[in-house]
Amino acid sequence: MSLIKTERVGAVLRVQMQDAAHRNPLSREMKLALQAAADEWAGDASLRCFLLTGSDAYFCAGGDLSTLGEDRSATAARARLALSHQLLRTLMETEKPVVTAINGAAVGAGLSLALAGDVILARDDAWFAAAFAKVGVLPDFGVLHNLPRAVGHTRAKDLLLTGRRVDAAEALQMGLVSRVLPAADFDAAALKIATQLADGPPVSLGMTKALLNTGLADFLPKESLGQAVAFSTQDFAEGLAAFAEKRSPSFVGK
Repeated sequence: MSLIKTERVGAVLRVQMQDAAHRNPLSREMKLALQAAADEWAGDASLRCFLLTGSDAYFCAGGDLSTLGEDRSATAARARLALSHQLLRTLMETEKPVVTAINGAAVGAGLSLALAGDVILARDDAWFAAAFAKVGVLPDFGVLHNLPRAVGHTRAKDLLLTGRRVDAAEALQMGLVSRVLPAADFDAAALKIATQLADGPPVSLGMTKALLNTGLADFLPKESLGQAVAFSTQDFAEGLAAFAEKRSPSFVGK
């Protein structure tokens, strides 16, 4: 079974992550599949909106923790993020609108991926959590750049430092998502909104997006270096071990 399903609906490329058995993690294979779909959309003038969603109860559960401990060197950490950043930049720097339709849990890098959308839609039973601190890593995939812009620095610090769970209603109230839609017809409603964007003026929408997203390219190299430091710590190793053993971690600051 393919990790993603792509469908052209008029001028919209609808992409659904469908590794729900593993909670749609951003594994290397998932990122490569999403990159291929994003490249198709970015290079095809007839495709004027990218609609990304998940499957079952999961949008995306974040990074693939089962592989993070394989090589914790700075070189490996930066190589891993280079792949992530390529996808993020394609979604955020291509001058066409992106809709992220959050159908369920968006956790860790899944939250980061949600924030790559220009219009962020949440099903009424969706929820969000930063969760990076629980395994001792730096919040990545652009979330330190995008989250404060969405909700403000004070709320961003709360979400990132505590990793607490936020339901769809609170996410809307704080500005984390654009709209909350009923679960019953969520997919159809998301497609309708994406189609409306695809029918809009491409140059105007594209330039609006480009100006709003100014600064991302300067931020990402700093994120890469910071994550390389975090990956080398004892605390990250402890975080991974605690996750695998289903216990609370004991961090020491090393």
